[in-house]
Amino acid sequence: MKRIIAALLTVILLATSLAACSKAKKEEFVVGFDQEFPPMGFVEDGKYVGFDLDLAKEVAKRMDMEFVAQPIAWDSKDQELSSKNIDCVWNGFTINGREDKYTWTDAYMNNDQIVLVNADSGIEKLADLAGKTVCVQKDSSGLAALTDNAALTDTFDQLVQVDSYLNAIMELEAGAVDAVVMDEIVAYYQYDAAGGNFTILDEAVSSEEYGVGFLLGNTALRDKVQKALEEMAADGTLAKISNDWFSEDITTIGK
Repeated sequence: MKRIIAALLTVILLATSLAACSKAKKEEFVVGFDQEFPPMGFVEDGKYVGFDLDLAKEVAKRMDMEFVAQPIAWDSKDQELSSKNIDCVWNGFTINGREDKYTWTDAYMNNDQIVLVNADSGIEKLADLAGKTVCVQKDSSGLAALTDNAALTDTFDQLVQVDSYLNAIMELEAGAVDAVVMDEIVAYYQYDAAGGNFTILDEAVSSEEYGVGFLLGNTALRDKVQKALEEMAADGTLAKISNDWFSEDITTIGK
């Protein structure tokens, strides 16, 4: 009898423990990002870091969810969303031109598509790209901006598409291409890191806004993220994270 009672107690304790563990496990908030897109999302010392990831991590905390950073191939983001491998795309994701393809938060940052060239290239304005080889990331807003500007793109000798902006910059450094069209935020990060080896043209190709993109129709999760972002703007957390990365508040929510 004692053995039976002891066995029953063990089963009860185990069941209680499993129930407690089950209750403690939080729902995951899986954020898809390009891991070669500094300073928004990238790898440093074997860890995923970046401005957008810091924002997403704080949002997950406020939603009482477990933050999961999930690197994705940028040109596979639609498939990742539709298969529900990720909950959102949050990595310098341009709203403009994609307004009807995703469910969006309000824009939290402005951005330009600019042109990065080698400092000694002699290229000073957009007109100087005539006859040049220009590089851009596949399925990027930079590519969309060029596609929408045939008057400029038709002057190029060649438009080259690569998998990531880091590869594009390597092509530029190697002299394989003459210019890279890319996000201003990333370009200035690379410009500072290169110590003056690059030049950013004064003329922008286009202007745009960043937002968090969800599978079309997923308004429930979008609304929770939007609420958290608005709270972060109101209590100064958004500004603090921006200052940590950019030494100024460049966010736009609540402004």
